[in-house]
Amino acid sequence: MSRPASGDDAVLVNARQAIASARTVEQLRQAQAVVLPLDYAMSLADTAQVIGVSPGWACQLRKRFMRGQVVGAPDAPTPGGRKRENMSVAQEREFLAPFLESAASGGVLVVGQIKAALDKRLGREVALASAYNLLHRHNWRKLAPDKRHPQSDPVAQEEWKKNSPKSSLKSAKTGHKTNPSS
Repeated sequence: MSRPASGDDAVLVNARQAIASARTVEQLRQAQAVVLPLDYAMSLADTAQVIGVSPGWACQLRKRFMRGQVVGAPDAPTPGGRKRENMSVAQEREFLAPFLESAASGGVLVVGQIKAALDKRLGREVALASAYNLLHRHNWRKLAPDKRHPQSDPVAQEEWKKNSPKSSLKSAKTGHKTNPSS
């Protein structure tokens, strides 16, 4: 036989209120994970089956509710975010400003230079991907190359197309070999 569920009357009253005021399924499940074992003497496995989670998760929901970590509370931390940031977004913006200004005035943005400056600023070496991620966070995108080379000559290209040998193309289409001597 398993041990009885822990929790006092104050926790039970708070859980009942949470059931009545729950706005999301997660909040309802968390409150039910507390109320069902205390009111109906259900085991943790039975409680988990009723609320549709694993027994381990039902136990976590109970513990968190008793600690005051209510799911979806206004002051509860939300998942995601930058947990290991090197600089704040404002510091990153200040760091990138000279590089982006030179790129805006016709210069080329060289990621290797940004990485070297980032290494110096942080006092340690970072991966090249860190520099690319930094640029990505500040809406810098690598521009695709042009469809034509800047030094190309369209007139010369058209002239070459007109005067290029086409006999090899004709013979490939018809299946006949052309005799170069005739």
